[in-house]
Amino acid sequence: MAATSPTTASPPLAAPEHPRRRRRLAPAPSCRPPLAASSSARAVSAAAAPTPKPRGMGLRCRAAAEAPPPAQGKVPLKVMISGAPASGKGTQCRMIVEKYGLVHISTGDLLRAEVSSGTEIGKKAKEYMDNGKLVLDQVVTDMVVSRLSQPDVQERGWLLDGYPRSFSQAQSLESMKIRPDIFIVLDVPDDTLIDRCVGRRLDPVTGKIYHVKNFPPENEEISSRLITRSDDTFEKVKSRLETYKQNSEAILPTYSELLNQIDGNRPAEVVFQEIDSLLQKICDNVSTNKLTETNGE
Repeated sequence: MAATSPTTASPPLAAPEHPRRRRRLAPAPSCRPPLAASSSARAVSAAAAPTPKPRGMGLRCRAAAEAPPPAQGKVPLKVMISGAPASGKGTQCRMIVEKYGLVHISTGDLLRAEVSSGTEIGKKAKEYMDNGKLVLDQVVTDMVVSRLSQPDVQERGWLLDGYPRSFSQAQSLESMKIRPDIFIVLDVPDDTLIDRCVGRRLDPVTGKIYHVKNFPPENEEISSRLITRSDDTFEKVKSRLETYKQNSEAILPTYSELLNQIDGNRPAEVVFQEIDSLLQKICDNVSTNKLTETNGE
């Protein structure tokens, strides 16, 4: 079950006058200890004085992430995030990716990509989808594991969105020793979730999402053409919530020691501040541990 995001159902989150400042504030997406990297770089440049490359060592972490990093000190973040339909998960995923540079992995996106590319996994998935059946857990897991093995994910780290969603999927990842650094759950009351979904309206011309109370259309022309998505009826939303709860109850015990429940019934910026604080602590701890190892303490 892919959670529905209300990303576009609310006003823009970032201040318009500073659209690109957020990246500058970001810590290293890989949580690489900067002191160890810098000292190593200076040692190399000192030994090879004629080369002008030491200038590049002063670049911020985004530039470093674009080049092949050294084998040592590379510890990218691994994050799982879960939330019911309309919990704001999509918005938080976007903000996390913007700041930390993680690769956002959604099973819905992966399924479409695999089917479109005609891969073996995609062909298997298409058979189930064409017959109106749920894709088997093992097929989905194979697809996710394949994506996690790609070089960009290995280098930048990953953000698994709404996966795993069943006990068997979680156990498959466990058997391959694939575990996150943190498991984030966005907690929003059912009444709020239902209101967010049922009140949503789609503009078929622009694809923009509105809400009848929280984010109404700009004018009557737009209002007249808005439609309700087929899965945003009260009955279907209730059903999706029940399915989400059943799935959550099945997988959360696997990640109980990594679980962080976040109150998602607040402004998106406030929710992200709490998530950001948790992720920054992980980065700081990893950097400290790797620096200690590098110094041989």
